[in-house]
Amino acid sequence: AKAEGLPVTCDVSVHNLHLTDVDIGFYDSRLRLQPPVRQQRDRDALRAGLADGTIDALVSDHNPVDSDAKTLPFAEAEPGATAVELLLGLACTWAQQDGLGLMQALGVLTSGPQSVLGASLGTLQASVGRIAVGGVADLCVFDPNASWTVQPDALRSQGKHTPFGGHELPVRVRATLVGGQVAHQLADHGAVAA
Repeated sequence: AKAEGLPVTCDVSVHNLHLTDVDIGFYDSRLRLQPPVRQQRDRDALRAGLADGTIDALVSDHNPVDSDAKTLPFAEAEPGATAVELLLGLACTWAQQDGLGLMQALGVLTSGPQSVLGASLGTLQASVGRIAVGGVADLCVFDPNASWTVQPDALRSQGKHTPFGGHELPVRVRATLVGGQVAHQLADHGAVAA
């Protein structure tokens, strides 16, 4: 449709970019997601589509689920997972694994979504998804050389269930600013709210 010039857009969930049905193993409810993970060829096509721009944006699909709803048999467990804290690290993992640069990983999280939203952003259009003089200071400050291992219990989200527990991620968010105000800051001993 895009090749024909039709005005269509799409995004992909970070879960579907990294996981396949094989990862479900013996029906691990942490991988009960919506949309569900599919076969490797589907995941590979999603990765290629994001790399070549067919897919416009990478999203967290952050849908935290409490323990009571997640620690059930697979078919009964509520679909969803915590992912917003992992999005940047997983985007950079994808870029590294597929031989892409940091700027491409950042682009699918920032300028990609901004270009989809376009004029609907109104006066914010000039600054959303980029750093601009006089723009909205919604920023993520990260260390591109600080890898870390995902420990679900240490996540700030109320939902601690993620299929990425134990995974090492290549970058670490140090601070998040929303409207110019520090909303999150990582201290040397762990995450603290500012």
